[in-house]
Amino acid sequence: MITQEVVAATPREGKFNKNAARRVRVKGRIPAVVYGAQEPSVAVEVDPKQILRILHSDSGHNSIFDLEIGEAKAKAMIVDWQYEPIKGSLLHIDLKRIALDKPIRVEVPIQLVGIAVGVKTQGGILDQVLREVEIECLPGDIPSHIDVDVSNLAFGDVLRVSDLPHTGKLTFLTDENSTVAHVVSIKEEVVATPDATAVAAAAPAEPEVVKKGKQETAEAAAPAKK
Repeated sequence: MITQEVVAATPREGKFNKNAARRVRVKGRIPAVVYGAQEPSVAVEVDPKQILRILHSDSGHNSIFDLEIGEAKAKAMIVDWQYEPIKGSLLHIDLKRIALDKPIRVEVPIQLVGIAVGVKTQGGILDQVLREVEIECLPGDIPSHIDVDVSNLAFGDVLRVSDLPHTGKLTFLTDENSTVAHVVSIKEEVVATPDATAVAAAAPAEPEVVKKGKQETAEAAAPAKK
């Protein structure tokens, strides 16, 4: 989905290491790399609040926006992002230049609409197995999500990728036979109470020591494909 968002990026100079990236974050920005469209990769810094606003929008990382680097302008999208594992703040993002006249591959969320008859009248539960589907289309035709009505899904019925709404604008790359959702029964799990002999025979397990520490992701010289 093409948005009206304009992301102004500032080129970074000097060494691209952990210390340099940390200095970028200290001043309230985050490091990023821009690549694609058969142009050289460029190391930049951007506003994390603006990037989070895009990631949390309806179309999320599939949003296509205007990227400005000085006088240079291009359509771009977020193809990779990294969070700090403890605080959850953004550490780094990868941006890709997009050609609006060339198809691209993206993963789009599947949104189930309605209450399945197998849930409403037959006592089952709706189990969504597949939450995203991979498609190929022009950038301007990327949907924020794919809606599918499950109202007629009865107990034992299976909704597959082939049952999703198909249009001439989208090519589904995920296997058409893949299960998206089905209505299954509610099974009660009976947990047996161990007898005293079994408890006495069981030796206490040695506690496992897990070392946890704050990890910071180092920037790569070239962006990794997602």
